[in-house]
Amino acid sequence: MTARLNSAQPYAIGLFRIVIGLLFAVHGAASLFGVLGGAMGTNGGTIPSGTWPGWYAAVIQLVAGGLVLLGLGTRAAALVASGSMAYAYFDVHQKAALWPIQNGGELSALFSWAFLLLVFTGSGAFGLDRLFARRTAATPQSAADRAPIAA
Repeated sequence: MTARLNSAQPYAIGLFRIVIGLLFAVHGAASLFGVLGGAMGTNGGTIPSGTWPGWYAAVIQLVAGGLVLLGLGTRAAALVASGSMAYAYFDVHQKAALWPIQNGGELSALFSWAFLLLVFTGSGAFGLDRLFARRTAATPQSAADRAPIAA
């Protein structure tokens, strides 16, 4: 049973990455463009351009969420997304109360930990990272390219 589950692990990680990236990107799109109900607390509106930290967080959500969704630069995008959600939790939510259930920070905490997991697991299956990694691995390198660079 364990071997069968282990063989499916890249596919489970890939699906996890796609869902988390899509949900994150949708938050950014809602805040920036007013789609799908708009930004929270704006009654279907958008966040004013350039306002700190909401507008910048929305840009990070849209861009990093899209990159994670595609599996392109997954680890770097997930690190930025995780950090932005940790900032959101500690700077915005934790001022109200200690526990996420009390301060409304459950989503920030969950996104932060989910993206941190993707930093360590990578894109899994179905990601563009794997497609580009195969291309680079298939490209033959000369001996000069493989030699270490001396300082």
